[in-house]
Amino acid sequence: MYSRQEVTKLKETFWTTFGRYMRPVVPADGERVNWVNYKTGIPGISFRMDADNTHASIAIVLAHKDDTIRAQHYAQLLQLQTLLHNELAEEWTWQENTADEYGKNISRVGTSIHNISILKQEDWPALISFMKPRIIALDAFWSNVKYAFEL
Repeated sequence: MYSRQEVTKLKETFWTTFGRYMRPVVPADGERVNWVNYKTGIPGISFRMDADNTHASIAIVLAHKDDTIRAQHYAQLLQLQTLLHNELAEEWTWQENTADEYGKNISRVGTSIHNISILKQEDWPALISFMKPRIIALDAFWSNVKYAFEL
């Protein structure tokens, strides 16, 4: 069992390690990117990577405070579903109406793996192998479609 401080430190160390590992990767549009905290440039649209002691996930999260705009973003993304899945080379799970960890209404398109822990350093290569190609693919996808989401 880990203390809260140990868990915080392990997570912080993992994300720092992942960021360093991703630093040499050139983004699709050539602009500087913070891979760990990817900014889409569109309010209410984010790419989120999460990991805990049982699983890891990566997702496009639509969390605009205006539900109508969130629904529009989801509809736009749904129109681009084939392009997204082709870029990712896999299909992701689509959730039009769900809630985040704070109970806020969101839409989410993502994937996850289970039986893996950010608290075990021996799992870190598998976590990186899971996240790296997917965030790179999301970046490539986003560089082609982000202008469609600008208001």
